[in-house]
Amino acid sequence: MQPGNKFFDDMSKLMTNAMGVAQGARSEAETAMKGFIDRWMADRDFVTREEFDAVRAMAQKAREENIALEERIAALEAKLGK
Repeated sequence: MQPGNKFFDDMSKLMTNAMGVAQGARSEAETAMKGFIDRWMADRDFVTREEFDAVRAMAQKAREENIALEERIAALEAKLGK
């Protein structure tokens, strides 16, 4: 009975080691892929969400000021009788 148990013990150790190697390879692959994506994104002229939101707020404010000026011009033209 002892030789059978040794075989299963060895197989269990082998499988445990194989799982450890697989997990290590997965971790290395994830790190490499993340590094690749980070480098690829850095090479592009993408903006951050914060930058996008700041420019969007500036555009909204400019649009509102533009509308206010259009209304003011219309009121002044109405006063002048155009």
